[in-house]
Amino acid sequence: MTTHDIDRTLGFTITHRHARGRVARLGPVLDTILAAHAYPPALERLLAEALVLTALLGALLKNNDGQMTLQAQTEAGIVDLLVCDYKGGELRGYVRHDGDRLAEAPADPSLFALFGKGYLAITFDQAVSGERYQGVVPLEGGSLADAAQSYFAQSEQIPSLVRIAVGRDEHGCKAGGLLLQHLPEGEEGRERLHTRLDHPEWEHVAILGSTLGPDELLDRALPLETIVWRLFNEEDEVRLLGGAALAKGCRCDAAHIRSVLAQFPEDERMAMADGDGNIGVDCAFCSRVFPIAAREIVTPV
Repeated sequence: MTTHDIDRTLGFTITHRHARGRVARLGPVLDTILAAHAYPPALERLLAEALVLTALLGALLKNNDGQMTLQAQTEAGIVDLLVCDYKGGELRGYVRHDGDRLAEAPADPSLFALFGKGYLAITFDQAVSGERYQGVVPLEGGSLADAAQSYFAQSEQIPSLVRIAVGRDEHGCKAGGLLLQHLPEGEEGRERLHTRLDHPEWEHVAILGSTLGPDELLDRALPLETIVWRLFNEEDEVRLLGGAALAKGCRCDAAHIRSVLAQFPEDERMAMADGDGNIGVDCAFCSRVFPIAAREIVTPV
């Protein structure tokens, strides 16, 4: 019986090259998230790319209570909003789009065709320190991977390589990704990283990372550790770091929704209610509507 290496991330560092990396692969978690919406194939691929990118970036958080949010937005695109987030290994995401305009687009639309002129925002909320950092860059390039590389180059000044692949097999949808980054000597592990002006090791690492093919990223039977070994087995030292199991997560349970609604004044809550006295709260992430009885919400003292 074949063992599948799926729905997890793996981190590593290449010590003497002053580089760090993350590799991730999604399968059943991806199917679960996509099943909440009947997305056309082009949007299914887009959201799958965004989710594996979210897994790679979210794995950079130092604490499980921290949250990373990826958001791509336009004013006049076929897709007007794409949002994904990561917290403690849990992923969620959705796409808001114009169905009529998408039907008129090519079968395999480019990133520009989907978004037009837009921007990519990546936000890290650090739970322990309470600090919040957000970088915003133009949504440019042929893919979300290209846009993420631009984000790190422009917002973080960190040379980076991002590779993402999406496909389907008999088990369902699958996606894999690699994130490589240059780090300054002696500063590995800092919350905010600033690179040296010269980084001759980076070109070597980036060339090796670029040899990783989509088939390897998407091969469920290929361990993530083997991917790292294949790429960097000739390096003096490669340290494997802890990985994270990935799951579908959504914080839209009734108790959480009641706590949010309780922040509104009672008269406003009653105005939100329908004829039966229920407030219908729609969760875009999981495509569910929660009927909450307005009179059962207790205002906090």
